[in-house]
Amino acid sequence: MAKKSIPFEFVELPEARSQVKPRRTGLTMMADFGLPLMYAKDTVELAGRYIDLAKIAVGTSRLYDLGYLRRKLAMYKRNRIRAFIGGQFQEYVFATYGARKLPAFMREAKRVGFEVIEISDNCVPLSDKERYSQIRLAVDSGLAVFGEVGSKDMKNDAGLLVHQAEVCFKAGAELVLVEAAELIANGKPKMKLINGIRRGLDMSKVLIELPGPWISGVTLSAVEDMKKFLVTEFGPDVSIANVLPQDIIETEALRVGLGVVGPKLG
Repeated sequence: MAKKSIPFEFVELPEARSQVKPRRTGLTMMADFGLPLMYAKDTVELAGRYIDLAKIAVGTSRLYDLGYLRRKLAMYKRNRIRAFIGGQFQEYVFATYGARKLPAFMREAKRVGFEVIEISDNCVPLSDKERYSQIRLAVDSGLAVFGEVGSKDMKNDAGLLVHQAEVCFKAGAELVLVEAAELIANGKPKMKLINGIRRGLDMSKVLIELPGPWISGVTLSAVEDMKKFLVTEFGPDVSIANVLPQDIIETEALRVGLGVVGPKLG
C-alpha cells in the first residue's frame, strides 16, 4: 500500500479556505525584493500551492541579468504563480521621464517576460485621468493590470480610496491592492476606513497589503497583528498582499487555524 502523500491527513482544513489553484478568492501575494532563483525555487517547492502572485518589488527588475530574470519569471509561471512588476517602478519612470516613456516601459515589460503590471501612485500622485490612461495604456499593450490605491505618507478616507479603485476597475484593472500604510495608525487597524472599503468594493477583487519594515515605525508584531486581524475580520479566504517568502507557510497556517493563535473553539 502506497504511503499517503499528505502528512496528518486526518486533520481537516476549513471548507471556507480555497485549497486549489487558480483561486478566485483568498489570494496570497508574495513580495520578492530580489530573491535568488534557487531560493525562489525552494520557496515555491515548499509553499507554491499557497502562492498565487509574486511581486517583483519596486524597481528591482532593472538590476537583473535579462536571462536570469526570464528564468525566474518562467519558474513562477510553471508553478501557476503570476509574477508582476511592482507599481513603484512605473511611478519612477513616470516621475523621471514623464508619460512619454510609459509606452516604452510597457513594451519592455512584455519583452522581458512580464504578463502583468501594477499601476500605483503611492509615492507619485496620479489624477483620475492619469490613473485611467496609464491602466488603459497597459491593457492596450497586452498586459493584465493590478491597480493600487492609497499612499505611503498621506492618509485618505474610505470614499476616496473606493473612488480610486472604481477608476481602476473602469479602466480595466483585474484587481486592486490597498496600500497598507492607509490601514493602520499607531500599529492598530483603522476600522472606520476598513469598513468603508468593505462596504464600497467587491472584496473578491481586492487584496489588502500587509505593512512591512519599509514603513516607518512598523514592527514585526504589528505585521502579525494585521494578519490575524484580516483573517478574523474577513475570514480565511481574505486576499493578502506583501507576504514575505519566509512567512508563506506561517500565513497559511493562520488562515486554516493551525497558527500560533490556535483554532476557533466554541
